[in-house]
Amino acid sequence: MKITVLGSGAWGTALALLLLENGSDVTLWSYTEEESRVLRETRENPMLKGVPLPEGLKLTTDMAAVKGCGLVVVATPSFAVRNTAKQLKELADPGTILVSVSKGIEKDTSLRLSQVIEEEVAGKCPVVVLSGPSHAEEVGRKIPTGVVVASEDLAVAEQVQDLFMNQRFRVYTSDDKIGTEICAALKNIIALCAGCCDGMGCGDNTKALLMTRGLAEMARLGVALGGRKDTFTGLAGVGDLIVTCCSMHSRNRRCGILIGQGKPVDEAVKEIGAVVEGYYAAANARALAQKAGVEMPIAQAAYEVLYEGRDVHTVITNLMQRAKRSERDESYL
Repeated sequence: MKITVLGSGAWGTALALLLLENGSDVTLWSYTEEESRVLRETRENPMLKGVPLPEGLKLTTDMAAVKGCGLVVVATPSFAVRNTAKQLKELADPGTILVSVSKGIEKDTSLRLSQVIEEEVAGKCPVVVLSGPSHAEEVGRKIPTGVVVASEDLAVAEQVQDLFMNQRFRVYTSDDKIGTEICAALKNIIALCAGCCDGMGCGDNTKALLMTRGLAEMARLGVALGGRKDTFTGLAGVGDLIVTCCSMHSRNRRCGILIGQGKPVDEAVKEIGAVVEGYYAAANARALAQKAGVEMPIAQAAYEVLYEGRDVHTVITNLMQRAKRSERDESYL
């Protein structure tokens, strides 16, 4: 099948290599000519050092490459998804499957990213979501990985499953796009918080507390929006949360470590050198939670640190001193 991957960051590149390995005719699109030139001349993505780009992988900056494709992967940063989708409406063939692998919630609208794409393409193309515990650095090095493909139409999800799945990349299907995307967006916020705890010198107890209660918050919002509880205990939920909170591959965790060590937020984000999706998600998830009337104290605390300049030590103390609760009353899992 002819496939174009939109976005030549680490994740887009890793997925392009996977699809190429599986026998598809793959083009990798870059937003700037400079990005594409580096890939062409070095046959390597600087974000995936040591992973060669085969000559069979086509490189372009012309989005018209999506014409004639049976599948297009949208792997741009979350803030670029709407503009990308607008162009897809004009260029993609009717019926082309669009796979959203970007993670986040759109600013101002509080829409999930698949909703943004669907709004722009207006029924021209089916939209599915792919997510799970999948660091690009490890997928690029062919380390065994498992993810979820979610679509209301399971037949479409199974088509995507067949195209992506191989002996080292296992793909499960789901019909819960809402839960899958809420997991994908919110786990980055919790990973930023986990990094802050690491940077402050907190221990394993603190991180276990944070991740468990963070997962409960994710599920609380997801269920309120129409997602299913079981999604949050699967690969898209607890699986992705574990890998993002515990690995140094995670940009969100690394950024949090810097903040926990006392570095100003803007400097920490800049030092990471790539998009820190959790930074944007903290503001957008807060707005979404307020619209849904869902209490999310950890996400709120992250917002206060990232956008209001609150001290991380004070915020943790405040979280620990919240009113007594029953775990059963607060658990949605």
